[in-house]
Formats: sequence, structure tokens, C-alpha cells
Amino acid sequence: MKVAIVHDHLVQDGGAERVAETLLEMFPKSAFFTLLYNKNKVSPTFENHQIRTSFLQKIPFLNKRDEWLLPWMPAATEHHNLHDFNLVISNSSIFSKGVITAPGAKHICYCHTPPRFLWTDSHNYLQELKHNFLIKKFLPLILPRLRQWDRLAADRVDYFVANSQEVQKRIKKYYGRDSVIIPPPIKTENFYLTKNLGNYFIAGGRLVGYKRFDLIINAFNRLNLPLKIFGVGPLSKDLKKMAKNNIQFLGKISEKEKAEWLSRAQAFINPQLEDFGLTAVEAMASGRPVIAYGQGGALETVAKNITGKFFYDQTWEDLAYQILKFKNSDFDPVKIKAHAENFNLANFQQKFQNFLHAKLSE
Repeated sequence: MKVAIVHDHLVQDGGAERVAETLLEMFPKSAFFTLLYNKNKVSPTFENHQIRTSFLQKIPFLNKRDEWLLPWMPAATEHHNLHDFNLVISNSSIFSKGVITAPGAKHICYCHTPPRFLWTDSHNYLQELKHNFLIKKFLPLILPRLRQWDRLAADRVDYFVANSQEVQKRIKKYYGRDSVIIPPPIKTENFYLTKNLGNYFIAGGRLVGYKRFDLIINAFNRLNLPLKIFGVGPLSKDLKKMAKNNIQFLGKISEKEKAEWLSRAQAFINPQLEDFGLTAVEAMASGRPVIAYGQGGALETVAKNITGKFFYDQTWEDLAYQILKFKNSDFDPVKIKAHAENFNLANFQQKFQNFLHAKLSE
């Protein structure tokens, strides 16, 4: 069986890219297609594979500004030549589900979410582009057309796999399609417990609007407690301007550094409505409790009063209240790590292989 893996674009290092790495481990002889590839921004493991990019890769200057390329991404996705493959696995949070496969091929889409900037987060996405007036004025004109394409592209998928119940609901609402749930893989063996705790709280991820780092900063500005934030993104400058001296921005850190920072933190702060929430699970794999907004993927990953606590009003005041009530003595790091093992790499691989076997046998 000839297998093709199609990923949206390799221009950042996030949860979708972890799934792409895992799929390449499971299918080492597969062909790998993506719209854009920037090896300096993703894991070096991708350099061990032949990466087939689209014509967008050859556009000078613009291939460094994803938002300028949005109008051409659907056409570039359809331009991937998958004629020779009888199993196509798309790893999609934007457009890769829209590939055109051979008539007899099976197309399975591992869906991280229907595109947030089209369906659930359009206003925040445009707000993040406030520093580029031309793009901000141009994009609203094409979003309805992209939304229509994305809805029709979903019909090209034979079987959807959702990464959480939250995403399963969105797939049903926006695409009218059923799906099965297989949580994404966490390499829990890379994270560890330590008794040498620091006096700081921690948060991290891409610094974008829906992650709600503004809530964290507002809360810690007033509490004056030590906070460390790792990650980069379009809101980096704005968030740094908001923050007082008790808040430290670590920037982009290595996986080894992340494991160390997480293991010594008092707790991980997760104020956003997540599709799944991979980094929160990594914190739990380090034995650290999570203070999370009680909606979305966090309800599936955080066990209340065992691996963390919830706040239910998405305001800095409610978050600050839960931080003030937080006591490390209420949590057992060993139990927290044991819970995180439910989302380990081996479980993902087994569930995905079982799903593939069932569908390919039909």
C-alpha cells in the first residue's frame, strides 16, 4: 500500500506538527506533502524525510507571510499530486483535508479543528493583523469564499478522526460529518517529576489571541506573583508591554528546556478554550497541576481536583481567585503523571492503527 501524508504547512512547531512526526514514524516509507516548509521553525526530525512542497514555496518573500498566501492555499492544496497513492492521511487544522485523491483511494483526515480563522475565531484572527493595514482590509473580502471552499472540501474526506470531543462537535456543526476521537500523542517519557520546585507559575504556547495570555498577564500583574511564559507569536510585543516585572518571557525554548521549566513550576495556567490542550498534558506528565478554563478540551484532559482545578468565567478576576486558592499540597504529582499516561504515544499509535485496520478492511 502506498501511503501519502498531507500536512497543512511546516512553518511552526505545535501540536499538529507533533502528530505529523508521529505519522512519519508509523509510516516511514510514506510520501510527505505540505504547502510550505521552513526547517528553522520546526523539529529537525523532518529533515530526515523528503518534504514535497507546493508552488507557494517558490514565491519569493510572500512565503514568509502566511496571511498573504491564504487566497492561493486551496488551489495549492488541490495541486498536490496524489494520483499514485491508495491511502492518504491528511493532518489538518486548515486546508489539507481538501486534497484531491485517486478514485479508489481512502482519505482519512486527522482533524485538529475546522479552521479557527474561518469558523470560530475570525474576529480575533483579524485583530492580530492590526499591524498590517492592507492585509486586515483585504482578508475579510476573501474569507467567505475560503469558508465555502473549506465546507465543500470536507466532503472529499472518507473518514474523519477528531482529536477531542470539542473538535468532534465542530466537525459535526460545520461539516455535517461524523468522526471518531483519538487524542493526539504526548511523548510523556520526555517529562519527569522533581522535588526541587521553583516559586513560579508557568504558561506557554503560541502567543495568539485565542490563547488568552492577556487574562494571565492581567491576573499576575495584580497578584504580583512570579510567572514565566514560553513561546512566540504575533502578540509577543503587545503582551510584553502589558506585563509587569514579575512576569518573564522565555521566548522559544527547546523541548529539554520546556521539560525542566514545567517540572519545577507550581502549576500550569491554561486560560483558553482549547481544541485539546497538548501543553497542559505535558505539564501533567511533569507531575504539575493545571489551572484551566473549564470549557473545551481541558474538560477531557484535566481531572478536577486530581490533576488540576477549573475556573468557569473567562475573566482575569476568576482566574486570579483560583490562583489565590491554589495549594500544592492538594495534589499528588505521581497521580497527576499517571493520568497523563492515558495520552501517551503508544496509546495513540495503537488506536490509530486499529482505526485504520477497521476502515481499510471495509
